[in-house]
Order: sequence, then structure tokens, then C-alpha cells
Amino acid sequence: MTNFYGPRSHKFPCLHQISGRGLIRSLYRFICFLFNPFIFELSYFLIVSFLGYLALRVTKPGTRTSFTPKDFDLFFTSVSSATVSSMSTVEMEVFSNTQLIIMTILMLLGGEVFISMLGLQSAKSKIVIFHDNKVDVELNSASKTSFDRIELGLITLSQSEGEQKPNIHHDLKTFDLDSITIKYKSIRSLASVVLVYLLVVHIGGSTLVSLYITLVPSARQVLKNKGIDLLTFAVFTTVSTFANCGFIPTNENMIVFKNNSGLLLLLIPQILLGNTLYPVILRFIIWILEKITRRMEFSYILKNYNELGYSHMISGLRSVLLLVTVLGFIAVQLILFCAMEWKSEAMNGLSGYEKFVASLFQTVNSRHAGESVVDLSIISPSVLVLFVLMMYLPPCTTFDPAIGGCQEGDASEKEEIRNPREPLMESLIFSQLSYLTIFVILICITERHKMKEDPLNFNVLNVVTEVISAYGNVGFSTGYSCKRRLNSGGDCEDACYGLVGRFSTEGKFIVILVMLYGRLKKFSMKQGKAWKPS
Repeated sequence: MTNFYGPRSHKFPCLHQISGRGLIRSLYRFICFLFNPFIFELSYFLIVSFLGYLALRVTKPGTRTSFTPKDFDLFFTSVSSATVSSMSTVEMEVFSNTQLIIMTILMLLGGEVFISMLGLQSAKSKIVIFHDNKVDVELNSASKTSFDRIELGLITLSQSEGEQKPNIHHDLKTFDLDSITIKYKSIRSLASVVLVYLLVVHIGGSTLVSLYITLVPSARQVLKNKGIDLLTFAVFTTVSTFANCGFIPTNENMIVFKNNSGLLLLLIPQILLGNTLYPVILRFIIWILEKITRRMEFSYILKNYNELGYSHMISGLRSVLLLVTVLGFIAVQLILFCAMEWKSEAMNGLSGYEKFVASLFQTVNSRHAGESVVDLSIISPSVLVLFVLMMYLPPCTTFDPAIGGCQEGDASEKEEIRNPREPLMESLIFSQLSYLTIFVILICITERHKMKEDPLNFNVLNVVTEVISAYGNVGFSTGYSCKRRLNSGGDCEDACYGLVGRFSTEGKFIVILVMLYGRLKKFSMKQGKAWKPS
């Protein structure tokens, strides 16, 4: 009887130790392994966008205007906020203070730094250190065989009695407890650094914007005339700027603040900290922490950044190249913009200093924030084409082709060996530029009547700008002007929103697809290699 009940009765208490937290953790990890990252992230944006739409739908619009947005426009705005695209189909002052707060939450949840932080938390949850001297290492394969579990690093410090240690092939990478523990601590430390980084920039940025508006009468008067709450404006603008979304609570975006050079200078660093220079600043912070604390985790992060699976943690050399590239792009745009627009209508009423700050602000926003201090419809075509190119380039672009791409340790470092058994469908996938061409063609089809009747507003360059802006999640738009209509008949009222606001429902739906495709473009960087011109 002892032999019968002993072992089983010893196991039964383990069942009672399973808590609700453990079940949730197991379910979460099962979902992470079940779905690939693309499906998981796509589902995330769709769910967040739909919940945002419901929140905007049930709340009342602002009382400053009598206009009530349509349901589809609310859904479009929710997707645009969640994908940090700032493509607008309605004026911003239509939204109430509550709706602005909802959009702030959507932009925060859709920001690249916040999404990457969730990825770190997910990676950390896959490396769980138990108190019973067992280390469960991340499982990167769906296979459950003992061979794969050994290869991927499921390690126990002690073997049960009578259990035979499996043989490991000499080519397999063996793991030890120390390396697994330091990796876990490194991911945990990196996640903490990113969280503090996120909080400091948002709290500090909101505080600085609030102080500036409070101390500068002209900026404070703008919000007073428009009935916008100061705290809401400061938090909304900071979150939007850091997430590189481009939404501003005013109808005119930042044009209404073009004389407030101090405010523009406060926002420029936030733009760079939240996107293009984030990997550079992050590595610099880790380097400083390693020098100050001498902790092994920070040293491990700097030397083994590829093993962490965090794409924003890059090498020192690539950080320098990325910094030079970002500043180089800004310099090129600034020179061309000042040369073409210094005495143009877009700069009327500004002093020399204000013109320079406004030009710098506009060029920094082309990758990929989308806040605008000038009317893009009146700038020269050469500058607009350069902006289109900047919006198309991903934020991780560097000038060194030997490193290239957005991922290190890929085919750029070693020759890529093509699998001869690669499925035919994978070889038929187009490149990103091909898909953008298809999107432009589809919008030209859905808006063909408007392009025929109103060719100055609905010209191909403006449509291309709208599509590339949605793909780059920027939000630049030439807008719509009743003065450019060839046929002055009929009612026409200018509105402060993008050209997409004049699209048909079908055209707006295509732009939604473009925004989602652009937000997930990191999963399609290597597509289209089977198509080679010869």
C-alpha cells in the first residue's frame, strides 16, 4: 500500500500548487509559440484599433463644432493612431478632450519603443528561473522531442534517479546554467532600461511642453482660443511626437506654432529619441550604465546584442553609422529645403532664425514623425519628392551597404544560401516597392473620376505622397484646396485634414491596409528577391 499511495500521494499536492497566475502564464506562452510574430503583431494592432474605435464611438465629440465624424472615419482615425501614421480624414478639433485622451493611449500602445518593450517582456517570460534549480530556456521551435529540447536548451541541474542522460551531437550548442542566467538577467535589465527610458522621456517631455506654453503668452493664447486643455495638449503632443505619430490636437498641426521656435526645439529631440536615433541612444545608455555600475548584465548586452533578439540593440560600429546617416539625411534635406523655400510663401512672416528652426523641424519630421510646420501643398515639387524618398526609407537605414538592412547577423554578414526546396509561393512574393505600386494603382482606380475632374488636387504625385506617407507611418499630406479646383461650381469648403479625407470609402480602406502594411514592414524587408531584372 505504501508503494501504491506513496508516489502518487506525493504528486497530488503539485496539482494544488497550480495557481491562476501559472495558468495564465502557460496560456500566454502557448499563444506565443502557437502564433508566429507577424500574426501576433497584426492581431495586436487590429485588436487595439478596434477597441479604440469602440471607445471613440461611445464617447461624445467636441462641442467646438457641430460636425459629427462618421463611423468609418472614427475607425480610420483609430487605425491611424494605433499604427502611429497620423493620416487624417477629419479635423482634429472635432474630437473632445476624452477622445483626445483615447487617441493618446492608442498612440502610446502603437509606438515602436513601447511595442519593443512588450517584445522584451515576452522574451523574458520565456526564460523563467524556478526556485527548484530548474531553468526553462526559450523554446524557438514547435518540436517537442527530447532531441530538440536539448538543442534549444531545456536544462535541469539534477537528473531523476534512474534517468539516463541523453547523448548530444557534437555540433549542437550546449548551454550551461551561468550563460542562461546571465542572459535572463540581461534581458530583464534591458527591459527595465527601456521602461525607464520611456517614462523619463514622456514625463520630462510633457513637463517641458507644459512649462513652455505656460510661460509663453502666444502659445498659451492659441490653446485658449481653440479651447484645448493645456495638460491634454502637452501629454498628447509628447506621446505623439515620441511615438513618431504626427497627430497634434490643433487643426493646423504645428503650423499655428511656427513662430514658437522654442516649442519646435523642444519637440525635435523627442522625435529623434523615439525612432531613428533610439538604437544609438539606447546603446549609449547601456554603455554608460556598464561604466558606472560594472554589472555583468550590461557588459553582456553590449557584447552579445545579437543573442538577445532585440533588433534595436545594435553594435557600436553600426550605431555610429546610423547616427551619421540620420544627421546626413537631415543635413541634405535642410540644405535643399532652405535653398528652395527660404523666400517662399510657406515662410512668410518668419524671421531668419524662425525660418531656420522651422526648416529643421520640417526636415526632421520627414523620418518618420509627420508633424508639419508648413503647408506641403505649396512647397516646391523637388522638396516634396525628397520627402517622399525619406518617408520610404526605413528608420534603420545606414549608408554602409556591407551592414545594410534592419537586422544584423543576416545575409549581409555571410552569403545567403538559397534553399532549393523553397516553396513556389514564397518565391513569387513581390518586393515592398512592388506592393506600393499596386496600392497606388488601386487608389488611382477608386479615385479615377476625381482625378479626371479635379486633376490639380488629385494628381499622381499627391496620390503617391499619400500612399508613401501611409506606408512610412508618417502622415505628411498635401491636403485639399478648393482654390486648386478647375471647376469652381458646387459647394466646396476647405478643411484641415489630409487628401485621404477626400477619398472614397474604398480608397480610405486601401490606405488602412497601407498603414498596417507599413507598420509591419519589418516582416517583409527580404521579400521580392526572386524577382531580378536581367
